[in-house]
Amino acid sequence: MTRATRWTIAILTVVVALTAALVAELRDKPVTTATTRTTADREHRDADTPAALAGPRQRANLAPCPGAVGGSDGPGSPPLRGVTVDCAADGSVVDVARALEGRRVVLNFWAYWCAPCAAELPAMAEYQRRVGPAVTVLTVHQDENEIAALLRLAELGVRLPTLQDGRRRVAAALRVVNVMPATVVLRPDGSVAQTLPRAFASADEIASVVGGETG
Repeated sequence: MTRATRWTIAILTVVVALTAALVAELRDKPVTTATTRTTADREHRDADTPAALAGPRQRANLAPCPGAVGGSDGPGSPPLRGVTVDCAADGSVVDVARALEGRRVVLNFWAYWCAPCAAELPAMAEYQRRVGPAVTVLTVHQDENEIAALLRLAELGVRLPTLQDGRRRVAAALRVVNVMPATVVLRPDGSVAQTLPRAFASADEIASVVGGETG
């Protein structure tokens, strides 16, 4: 065996050993990939305990979520029947179909990290102020970080009733594409009148598209 052959064998042996070590290391490490913000896996973070939420809830001072105003069996089969989520104002459980039955409702889907959502929320609040009780505007927070949502609403001065929906149950039941902000208008029987995957710049713009008399 020539010296060149021995060197070649030695180099190949080292390469094989290094390759085997690298494969073993990669096999033992978890694989991480870049992800975009989509549906959260949980309703809340572990950090969002009742004690931790108390202060942010007080700062946000949200309006209470609507309660049931009629029976549980309205006409037709509302898509939200059976969907329950928490009310961000106090942590109570909301049966969404029963709470919204008999009302004309504007649902606004958002998340605390969504900049267009933050720009739109004050317009939604102003629209609710103008339209009065003829329409119920309800925001739906679609991220598990409820504390961040409460602090964002407090920062914006928006006190609309808000559902905490980290698992995106409401949007899924209504077949809303995973785009935020998005707005859905419900008829009093719970059926969908409009689905609007877009941002609104003002209360006037909301009224022109969604309808409702404003003063």
